[in-house]
Amino acid sequence: MSESKTRLGVSAYAICVFILSLGSNGIRNLVGWPGFLGLAAALVVWGVVIFVRERPERFRWYRLPAPLYWFLGVAILSIIWSQYRAESVLGVLGQLATTLLAVVIAFVLSWHEVLRTLGTALRYLIGLSLVFELFVAVFVQRPVFQNFIEVPESGKVSKLLYWSRDLLFAGGPIQGLVASSVLLGFIALLGVIIFGIQLRAGLVRPVRGWFWLVLSFGTILLTRGATVWVALAAVGVGLALALWARRLGPERRVPLYITGGAVLAVAIGLVLFARDFVFGLLGKSGDLTGRVETWQKVIDLAEQRPWFGWGWISYWAPWAEPFASLDEKAGIQVMSAHNAWLDVWLQLGIVGLLAFAPLIVLTTWRVWFRAVDQPRRGYGPPLTYATSALWPFLVIIALLVQSLTESRLIIEGNWLLLVLLAVKSRFDFQLPSLEAEPTQLPWRRVPITHDTGAIGVQR
Repeated sequence: MSESKTRLGVSAYAICVFILSLGSNGIRNLVGWPGFLGLAAALVVWGVVIFVRERPERFRWYRLPAPLYWFLGVAILSIIWSQYRAESVLGVLGQLATTLLAVVIAFVLSWHEVLRTLGTALRYLIGLSLVFELFVAVFVQRPVFQNFIEVPESGKVSKLLYWSRDLLFAGGPIQGLVASSVLLGFIALLGVIIFGIQLRAGLVRPVRGWFWLVLSFGTILLTRGATVWVALAAVGVGLALALWARRLGPERRVPLYITGGAVLAVAIGLVLFARDFVFGLLGKSGDLTGRVETWQKVIDLAEQRPWFGWGWISYWAPWAEPFASLDEKAGIQVMSAHNAWLDVWLQLGIVGLLAFAPLIVLTTWRVWFRAVDQPRRGYGPPLTYATSALWPFLVIIALLVQSLTESRLIIEGNWLLLVLLAVKSRFDFQLPSLEAEPTQLPWRRVPITHDTGAIGVQR
């Protein structure tokens, strides 16, 4: 196999992984759980084959972040004390498989390749979601239910079972291929970050860049989600702080950190004491669509086994206790705590939180300094900042904000992105310099670089 074809295969693999993990709901609706698990298994095998053939020179097991080992270790051990052992085994296997996919991408692809393949996957997910909603609105002209279930004679079906509610021409909320306005809104938010970075860095043609950026903003508007607007605002604040840090330099950032801490304190205060007002401005209730009630039930359950939790499961199993009788919304069993931190506490206890929190903190720390510190090559003069160095930090902000109202950070696409950034920021110190920005080459012309963590970057 030639080098160009090998690189094309690697990029295609990464795109497939991102589409499967971020668009998992839609794929399950198309092919069912057996088909989805088959595709996931195929990607795991494909990833192992690619990893063996590429043989990344910088790969060492000890270069993976220690907190990642801690968290996965606690999850595996939780099978011993789990109250739903079979489900825990499945949950752990899914977690390990997703982690493996992230590790393969982190070591085989360069930072720029990750940015490019993630952008391509997001274009497919956003574009096909809008085409799907347009097809429903023009040709079907009625709501479509997940897995094409039939409407009962009573006509009463929970809104949570809709794949599309046929609301495109009504201004939304649309749900797209992923069958959820919340998930589609978050995918669109990732699109705003990635497409904006690519456009500003000159990594895509202006017309193409603006088209997808506007389409992503339009998708956010059509999903009509409050959380995604809060996350978008947080990303904007994070971007402003990062650009300010670049101007100040490492020796004069104390005012910036004080300002950032004050902004964070104000945000926490608004959420705790003025939630009704803040979300009222966004047209949402202060109880966050019943999430506050769910959180209280999760807290009550977690307090029964506070240190080690009930056992890892990731997605809740609605047929197993204590989940079967824990909470119900619109006639459907709730499938998560709608808060990643509460879910970790529920499943792995305080011990799990003590492993999970360092993974978040250290990853955020590393991508922050990658974004704001001026790159240097040895003892030479500093190099020019690169716009593309900002995207990992902005994506982490989006992931963390969503983790407060959704549990996606610990499953599927969001877990994959978290592990990918955690691993890559731990070992890959490729200079994020404007001098190293790649040219706009098609994948078939991109040369292979076995050592993705090299200091020098081939243009």
